Amino acid sequence: MIRVFSKCQSFVSCHIIRAVLPVKIVIFEDNANLRDSLRNLLTLSGEYQILNSFPDVRQVESVVRELDPDLILMDIDMPGLNGIEAVKKIRQFNNHVQIIMLTVFEDNHHVFEAMYAGANGYLLKKFVSDKLTDAIREVMSGGAPMSPSIARMVISQMHQPIQASATDYQLTGREKEILQSLSQGNSFKLIAAECNISIDTVRTHIKRIYDKLHVRSQLEAVHKALKEKLV
Repeated sequence: MIRVFSKCQSFVSCHIIRAVLPVKIVIFEDNANLRDSLRNLLTLSGEYQILNSFPDVRQVESVVRELDPDLILMDIDMPGLNGIEAVKKIRQFNNHVQIIMLTVFEDNHHVFEAMYAGANGYLLKKFVSDKLTDAIREVMSGGAPMSPSIARMVISQMHQPIQASATDYQLTGREKEILQSLSQGNSFKLIAAECNISIDTVRTHIKRIYDKLHVRSQLEAVHKALKEKLV
C-alpha cells in the first residue's frame, strides 16, 4: 500500500510540476530600454522564462530552431529585416510557436500584413505595461489578443462589402484548395501534407496561382483572394 501511494503521489506531483512550467519566451526588440523592461516585467511575474532577447532578427531562423520557444514577442520596425518578414520566415518551418507583434503602428496596412504573415496577436507598445501579461495568457489559451483600437479596425474591415471577382482567373480545383490553405497562414510543408503532395508540387501550383492572379507574393495572392472572394 505504501508503494502504491508513493507512486500515485509521484504521478500527481509530476502533473502539478508540468502544469506550472513557465512559458518560454524569446523577445525581438531593437529598443534596449524597452527590451530590458519587457524582460523585467515578465521575469517578476514568475510565470515566464525569458530564453533570450535580441535587438534584430538577422538570425531569427537559427534562434527559433535552437531555443524552441512557446512564445515570441516581435517588434515590427527593426534594422535590416523587419518583424513581419521575420514572422514569414518562422512560419516556413514552425507553426506552433505563438507570436505577438509589439509595435507603435496601428494602421491597417501593418496590422493585416502581420496577420497574413502568421502573427497570433497584435499589441500596441503604449499598452504593454497594462496588457502584456493578459495578452500572453490569452494567446497561450488559443485566443488572438489585440489592442482595442486594432480590434475595432479589424471588425470595421470585416464589415466592408466584399467585392466578388469579375475576372475569371481559371484556377483549377487544386489551385483553389492551395490558395485557401495559404489564406489560412499554412506553410508549404503543411499544405503538402494536407494535399498529400510534395513540397515541390506545392511550389509549382503556387507559381501558377501567382501567374494567374498577376501577383508576385503570398501576401498579394492572399489579399486578392480575400478581397475578390476567390476562396
